[in-house]
Amino acid sequence: MSSDPRSPRVSFEIRHDEEPSETLLAGLSEFGLAGLTAVEYLVEQLDLEETGHVTAERLPAITPFQNGRPHHHTRLFSRPNLDLTMLVGELFVPVWAADSFASAILDWTQGNGVEEIAVLSGIPVPHGPEEHRVFYVATDDYRKKRLDGVDIPGMGRGFLDGTKATLVARGLESSLTTGVYVTPVHAQTPDVEAALRLIDAVRDVYGVSVDTDPLEAFAEEVGEYYAELAARLETVQETERPDDRMYM
Repeated sequence: MSSDPRSPRVSFEIRHDEEPSETLLAGLSEFGLAGLTAVEYLVEQLDLEETGHVTAERLPAITPFQNGRPHHHTRLFSRPNLDLTMLVGELFVPVWAADSFASAILDWTQGNGVEEIAVLSGIPVPHGPEEHRVFYVATDDYRKKRLDGVDIPGMGRGFLDGTKATLVARGLESSLTTGVYVTPVHAQTPDVEAALRLIDAVRDVYGVSVDTDPLEAFAEEVGEYYAELAARLETVQETERPDDRMYM
């Protein structure tokens, strides 16, 4: 299975059993794992059911398992009475495959009535205690729809790379409302405080009711697994990592 960044054969396919909601909320496998931790915790606390998954061709993949049962590395979760579909992405997508991955998501959203995408993300940037908060990078229509009156500031100058860059770029060129929520992360994995900040942002923006008290126990429960996942990320070459250079 080739991992050559020049290979045109890398592809992703999304399969689903239920129609998605109009809003897709994603947490991806990135350094710090804050977005992934937040989305996976929301899935557990909101008692969501798996409704689909993503497969990857010609890309080195992982097959996670829990209690002896394997599952797909990238999954969709939802339930009938919640207007959110969660994408839980445990597979690290290198920067040279990010455009293919994001394009597969965008083609799927366009064909299935998804009108909005939001990504929860942690960024490993130097920061002080006063910057322990969530910032946004969002298209104009997303800001008008979701952020009016919400106490979340815009991120300072910088640029997105990788999957998030492709998603936001499509939002600039189409009617797809697109937002990225970012917060600084520390070296420890998972960064529970960073994940909590992202969950609080989801509560404020989407009105989701979820108890965050058990988050520490949840993080401890999955800590060893996340540590192994983080160790895999540490072996990734610098050229395969998104830059996500942002300045607060």
